[in-house]
Amino acid sequence: MEDTGTVITLRADQARVGIAPSIGGSIAHYHWIDGAHRHDWLRPAAPADLLAGTAGRLACFPLVPFSNRLRDGRFAFGGHAIALPLNQPPQPHALHGHGWQAAWSVVERDADRITLEYDHRAGAWPFPYRARQEFLLTGDELRLSLSLENRGRETMPAGLGFHPYFPRTPGCRLSARVDAMWATDAEVMPTALVDADPRLGDPRGLPVADVMLDNAFTGWRRQAAITWPERGARLLLDAGAPLGFLVVYSPAGADFFCAEPVSHCTDAFNLGAQGRADTGMLTLEAGASVSAIVRLRPSLR
Repeated sequence: MEDTGTVITLRADQARVGIAPSIGGSIAHYHWIDGAHRHDWLRPAAPADLLAGTAGRLACFPLVPFSNRLRDGRFAFGGHAIALPLNQPPQPHALHGHGWQAAWSVVERDADRITLEYDHRAGAWPFPYRARQEFLLTGDELRLSLSLENRGRETMPAGLGFHPYFPRTPGCRLSARVDAMWATDAEVMPTALVDADPRLGDPRGLPVADVMLDNAFTGWRRQAAITWPERGARLLLDAGAPLGFLVVYSPAGADFFCAEPVSHCTDAFNLGAQGRADTGMLTLEAGASVSAIVRLRPSLR
């Protein structure tokens, strides 16, 4: 285990992962050291990214107590009319919850593992909760776990997931079996369920360098494969329940793309209030909790 400023580096055999508790409880880097060569499995944060202190410039951050966009930062639940701050100007909607913009506390650590916690007091979001992350590194796997506990006296709407950034090369491909995709409007808000690109479910995968996406996919089987033919590299992403949605973000001209395992679709709280039962929205009774595990398993061919 090695500390360098805001990053705590875990080690296991050839694997290294850097954790930045003060920057949204985020991952700063995940790579293997192979002699003089470094294999980055997530987009690594540069020193300037760490100095900026913004989780969105790092390698991966937690999504809690909801993921993606919440229309106008507003929704109604349990007799509350909730208006959240718009936390990513000029974005007109509340984005990704609270955890990614908060400092997390280290509650346990060892050479190859670390546990973080974040306590959120009631405020604009009127439901106090505790989030907990555990990172466990081995020579061939990085296991991420995230839990959310309702510490209030009322039932709380909930969602969770992870937002990893993967390197995007010209030949990179993403493969994942899904049922459908939420089409979106100009503000990336969901409009209708449509057929997904069939290349995504094909074993050969979707060429992420050739497509522009910022969409949630439903009916995800909780497995995805990323291949980098130029590098002779592959990564398998396995997620546990309740992470049944996959958000793919592949912006034009970027050197990264995102494949985000999450528990619900975009704007799930408002869609659920409109009567939809397929949003993945969770509810936690007082004292109840939910947890999810994601495994990243890289390999070289």
